[in-house]
Amino acid sequence: MAKNNIVDNLRKQIENFTSEVAVEKVGKVVEVFDGIAKISGLSDIKASEMVTFPTGVVGVALNLEEEFVGVIILGEFADIKEGDEVRATGKILEVNVGDALIGRVVNARGDAIDGKGAIKTTQTNPIEKVAPGVITRQSVDQPVSTGIKAIDAIIPIGRGQRELIIGDRQTGKTAIAIDAILNQKGQNMVCVYVSIGQKDSKLRKLQARLEEGGAMEYTVIVSAGASESAALSYIAPYTGVSIAEYFMDKGQDVLIIYDDLSKHAVAYREISLLLRRPPGREAYPGDVFYLHSRLLERACRRNKEYGGGSITALPIIETQAGDISAYIPTNVISITDGQIFLETDLFYKGIRPAVNVGFSVSRVGSSAQIKAMKKVAGTLKLDLAQFRELEAFAQFGSDLDDATKRQLERGKRAVEVLKQPQYAPVIVEHQVAILYALVKGYMDDVPVDKIKEFEQGLVEYTERSAPQFFKDIREKKMWEDASEEAFKKALTDFKAGFMK
Repeated sequence: MAKNNIVDNLRKQIENFTSEVAVEKVGKVVEVFDGIAKISGLSDIKASEMVTFPTGVVGVALNLEEEFVGVIILGEFADIKEGDEVRATGKILEVNVGDALIGRVVNARGDAIDGKGAIKTTQTNPIEKVAPGVITRQSVDQPVSTGIKAIDAIIPIGRGQRELIIGDRQTGKTAIAIDAILNQKGQNMVCVYVSIGQKDSKLRKLQARLEEGGAMEYTVIVSAGASESAALSYIAPYTGVSIAEYFMDKGQDVLIIYDDLSKHAVAYREISLLLRRPPGREAYPGDVFYLHSRLLERACRRNKEYGGGSITALPIIETQAGDISAYIPTNVISITDGQIFLETDLFYKGIRPAVNVGFSVSRVGSSAQIKAMKKVAGTLKLDLAQFRELEAFAQFGSDLDDATKRQLERGKRAVEVLKQPQYAPVIVEHQVAILYALVKGYMDDVPVDKIKEFEQGLVEYTERSAPQFFKDIREKKMWEDASEEAFKKALTDFKAGFMK
């Protein structure tokens, strides 16, 4: 009986047997060094296709040569040896995306590195993607408020814009970016901060600051640390923008910060030289412009027909001795829609943020400002630029006419008003109130050393005495005549009490 059962089972298995042919593309490691592997036998592999090594580490095909494939290794390469088998996956490099990434710190591959467990998401996005076409885009006319008076008033940033932050090291570039993230609380904006080649200690401090300000509730940090390979620094910004695109595709607004693209270009140069690509100017490869343009072009504001949503990019570039005419700075300046130039001299004079108003520009301009801000900040940039010229001239001339003296005094107060401590963003309606008092001459006879005190008291007093003025700006983006009159009266009353 048992014998018959065995025969029946065998017969069934033979009848149901189907043969499956699994085809695997396999190559061999010919050479491995400095995070780069040369592989033979993968003749029909695609550019940017992922490969896996026996150690489980992933690589990406970058150089497709006649006999070999140049692969960058995304991880530890010390255990990879010559002769190891390498398998092509058939997939273009992709990273984890999804809502689960918010509040997390991930590496350039999209894996969690914050010790809070694995990220529960099944969605992935390719890291390379064609930027949205012109037809799908909409003009930039909604502000991204940074909370920094000098930027929101003079160099406004709009949703979908690419605004470069440029300056020497230690001039406060990252501080501006972090203030911008902190100020997005309650603004319906997801933030992505990409850290490229930064020390881990700096990143931890930055993360703690964002957690303290409640900003990690809407922020993702992508990190490729200074101790990691150049390959990870190279793909980190693309990982960041892929995560940002996931939220944009859902119709959300995203702010992404690349800190910084100078280190990104250096990492790409290192990879290119190791892959024996021909060096060009300053030893950078010829396609270094394309490296950044295809990244930054993905920032845009899409129209409603194509799902809405936007990505606003704030790339950071570090200059050497203020030289913005160097290769990488000029490349990125020509890709972006304006730049915020931070100057070392201003920083050491105590003018912080150290924004040079003359060199800084927003090509979107007042389109990215609310009507009330346009009204009060219209002439501010010109006034400040004239003040800088007059200040230099006045050092040599003693007898100045009254108009010049008045302009100098107004300029000194404008500079003082635009000074702002780090991590202290100012909401738009408060900025409008302060700038209104400045441009209408209410501060002209306030001693310069008392301006900060005057500002603080002015906001507190007028918000109590003329709340409608602030409500109008918040809700209607412009004040009504009646609320302006009430604000003027409150301003006059406050000043009379302050000057006693």
